[in-house]
Amino acid sequence: MPLTEPTIIGALSPSRAGDFMTCPLLYRFRVIDRLPEPPSPAAVRGTMVHSVLERLYDLPAPERTVTAAQDLLEPQWRKLLAEEPAYGEMFAGDQEHAQWLAQARTMLERYFTLEDPTSLEPAERELYVEAMLANGLMLRGYIDRLDVAPTGEVRVVDYKTGSAPGPAFEAKALFQMKFYALVLWRLHGSVPRLLQLMYLGGGGEVLRYTPDEADLRATERKVQALWEAIERALETGEWRSRRSRLCDWCSYKELCPEFGGTPPPLPERQPGDTVRSTRRTPRADSSPRAGRAATDEL
Repeated sequence: MPLTEPTIIGALSPSRAGDFMTCPLLYRFRVIDRLPEPPSPAAVRGTMVHSVLERLYDLPAPERTVTAAQDLLEPQWRKLLAEEPAYGEMFAGDQEHAQWLAQARTMLERYFTLEDPTSLEPAERELYVEAMLANGLMLRGYIDRLDVAPTGEVRVVDYKTGSAPGPAFEAKALFQMKFYALVLWRLHGSVPRLLQLMYLGGGGEVLRYTPDEADLRATERKVQALWEAIERALETGEWRSRRSRLCDWCSYKELCPEFGGTPPPLPERQPGDTVRSTRRTPRADSSPRAGRAATDEL
């Protein structure tokens, strides 16, 4: 009998899953309507800092210093600006831009207080992963760093340029990491030994979690339930708004019923982003992160 490819019913990344959990209408605006968003200084700074930390490990271990990391900032900023000139319009003037860069330098300094990059040799950086669940849902995303011990144990590392969440919000922060662990488990058949979130904002903090199969099965059920809710919204056209403190940073407040706005008519087409893979081969002279939207960085 000829082998046939399983049917993909849709695809989901941790960022878009997070959007839907935060506010289904936000998910609709980003994925269904694909409405443009103005560049966010915080998100673009996150992209830049991530790129610097990725390239830091191109250097020989003894050369991975705070000074070397900070020397990478300006070249990465010029590269981002060349790819997206609109980023230059985020600042009211040179002083605001200088403060923004200074904050990025502080984040890099803080990174060196959290771990010693001269003692590490990551197995992977900016790793694209995807795996299909039994129901046909494709899970995909980018892992900032994958460390593999000589014994084969895997550590999944993610950099965050915001401040560490309080205890009440740790579960939400760990969802993304469990999502990645689930994908790796389905790909390779083994559960990662450790999930590590490194917060470079605030005072700097490392959040560590040891998952097990029960954790990842629960995460799989949660992801499947999320997709079922997305499918119901697609079928009914009902994308409910959900008001929260995050609304203060939303680009779509003028269109949101929570603030007296009216969403645009739903497009007739189905969301291509929901089913297409985003796999692509990076150019030799570019960071793989260049293909990611700045909204995915924080």
